[in-house]
Amino acid sequence: MSDLLEVTEESFESEVLQAGKPVLVDFGATWCAPCKHLDPIVEELAGEWGAAVKVVKLDVDNNPGVAMNFQVWGLPTLMLFNGGEIKERLTGFQPKAKIVDKFAPHL
Repeated sequence: MSDLLEVTEESFESEVLQAGKPVLVDFGATWCAPCKHLDPIVEELAGEWGAAVKVVKLDVDNNPGVAMNFQVWGLPTLMLFNGGEIKERLTGFQPKAKIVDKFAPHL
């Protein structure tokens, strides 16, 4: 199981939208095989990015309102928020290099 913070509909605003630094949100579900394959990569990135980026997970089955609000139609979806705004998004399993290339310019 992941050591990453799990956010919910109740905590999303305070933990993500009001965070004082960039936040990478990993939208997934327990039944999603590609999500499980992405988990170790997301955890690696959390370790590598350290204090510069907050990395959290959100289970779309338990928090459908957040998923609908941010138009998460496919899983896994990674979204980078900064200052309460979406800066970047990737949907589907992606290799680590592609994730880094997509998100690094916003960090």
